[in-house]
Parts: sequence; C-alpha cells; structure tokens
Amino acid sequence: MTHPASDHPITIEPHGGRVIVKFDGQTIVDTRHALRLRESTYAPVTYVPREDARMDLLIPTDHATHCPYKGVANYFSIRTGGPGAENAVWSYEAPIPAVAAIKDHLAFYRDKVTVEDA
Repeated sequence: MTHPASDHPITIEPHGGRVIVKFDGQTIVDTRHALRLRESTYAPVTYVPREDARMDLLIPTDHATHCPYKGVANYFSIRTGGPGAENAVWSYEAPIPAVAAIKDHLAFYRDKVTVEDA
C-alpha cells in the first residue's frame, strides 16, 4: 500500500449538505451524512453511508479493483425492476488506515445515476 503524501494528497471531509442518489426513478440514497474525498488531481468523490442507502436494490458482484492509496474496492450493481446498472457502485470494505473514514460508505458512478447535491 502507498499512503497519501504531498505528491498524492487525499483529504476526506463532511459533504455539508444533502445528497440524493436516484436510479430509474427510485431514490437509492437520501443522506445528510455524506463525505467528500479529494484525491490528488482527480475530481472529488462523494461517499454515502450504507445505512442511508437502499441496500436491497444493490447486488454485490464479483468485480473488484485495487487502488494503492485506498485498498480493494468491491462493486455492486443496481437492480430496481427495469434494466439495471452493472458495477455502478463501489465500496472499500477494508480501506487502508489513512482513509478509514470511507469504510461502510458507498460511491456511485455519476454517469450511471442521478445525484442531487444540495
């Protein structure tokens, strides 16, 4: 694992507002407890608590990726009755200690869902 450093900074802070995630007309997440992760030069990513998500609509998949700065990401597909979205959601089940705050949180590919940040 590689830890965040001055050449690859990572910060995690409270989002500070309401986040609503929708797919196929259904609300998947409605929370005021989201986190905003900023990593190096990448666009910020919003992580939402699982406890505020409709986990009954998220199906774990076998897909996984590895980030040297965060750990292994496991993926979920969204199923709402219509056409789903494959591997549209990811989560770090056991993130490295430097980003432990995102444990038990989910992130969504914004091109697969509608996200309202208020």
